[in-house]
Amino acid sequence: MRLLLAVVIASLPLLAATAQAQPRDFKCIGAERLEDDVFEVPFPARSARPADAARTPVAAAAELAKAQPERNICVLGFAGREGGQSSATQLAARRAREVAEMLSVSHGIARDRIRAEARNPGFSRSTENREARSVTIVVLPDLGATRAAPPAPERAAPPSPAPAAPP
Repeated sequence: MRLLLAVVIASLPLLAATAQAQPRDFKCIGAERLEDDVFEVPFPARSARPADAARTPVAAAAELAKAQPERNICVLGFAGREGGQSSATQLAARRAREVAEMLSVSHGIARDRIRAEARNPGFSRSTENREARSVTIVVLPDLGATRAAPPAPERAAPPSPAPAAPP
């Protein structure tokens, strides 16, 4: 009996991870380069709690997402140089997670439409040194609308009238 209980308790984290799986297949690679439908959420230095000014951009992003439910959302957390590389990345992830929860819990956006990721280019030699203390919400374009519609079937040209016989 104790062995069974131990197995059940040990498997709880696996069940929780399965419940939080991302059923929609989308990626946030390159989302930070998009310019349309992007919302900046400010954070105080070294804090994972958004400032009061965060309510307005989060509400605006949520309104857009509710109006267009086919669009997914990337929540990109930034920390700049707030501590070492590891702690700054963890802070960026906590910020992104906090905003994702605001969108989901406070505004009713389906959690499977939201992907929260940490971005920490402040320590990279190949990207701009970004000193941001923020989260960027990117409402991704609807990929279904950007795919080209299949070409219409060609119609046969109507037969040309036979030339009239000379009188």
